[in-house]
Amino acid sequence: MTKTPTPRPVADLRVLAFDIGGTGIKASLVDGAGNLLVPRERVLTPATCPPSVMLDALGTLAGPLPGHDRIAIGFPGVVKEGVVITAPHFGNKTWSGFPLATRVSEIFGSPARVINDAEMQGIAVIAGKGLELVLTLGTGAGTGLFRDGELMPHLELAQHPLHKSKTYNEYIGDAALKKTGTKHWNKRVRRTLDVLEKLLHFDHLFIGGGNARKIAFELPSSVTIVSNDAGLGGGGVLWSRLER
Repeated sequence: MTKTPTPRPVADLRVLAFDIGGTGIKASLVDGAGNLLVPRERVLTPATCPPSVMLDALGTLAGPLPGHDRIAIGFPGVVKEGVVITAPHFGNKTWSGFPLATRVSEIFGSPARVINDAEMQGIAVIAGKGLELVLTLGTGAGTGLFRDGELMPHLELAQHPLHKSKTYNEYIGDAALKKTGTKHWNKRVRRTLDVLEKLLHFDHLFIGGGNARKIAFELPSSVTIVSNDAGLGGGGVLWSRLER
């Protein structure tokens, strides 16, 4: 059973944060403001990754890190109340219904929270004003939407058709980058940003993920590229929001 955490001052929070991606899994210890307290650890995501293999990988990452009192996980899929609903990179059949927050809490002995990885990154970078969208460019294309700082219901745009029969994942994901080349991929990203602006009329868009650094066109003032470490820092902010 997941432990009920004892409230602590935000400055004293020590959160073991995991950022799970389709190709790599990162971990670090962060404070309640989202600052990394130690250098991050990283391992490659196992090619075949059912829950048991993922839990082993998280244990390997956490091994060299200092002690913690909270755990936060950014997961690339739909998550509700700590339970995985979809896991497109790892296999929906093996992951659907898996209580990731509960299992991690049992293994590590601390309260755990799990949300979508793009949303966890967004919590660390948003200004908290207006409609703010987060787009992560990595193995796939993750999104998180916030209104005046509050997380909106998750939109799994990554699996939605964007261009002809191609989903966002297929159109601007890492496989598309490798297949079409950087120049053509940039054209696709530019078109995607136009679609998102027309769809949501966001006030600001934050772009993260490992492939964000490969954007080679000028972005408007309403779009900002953010550090990939925000996917870890968001774990601290997630907990500090709950304990204010």
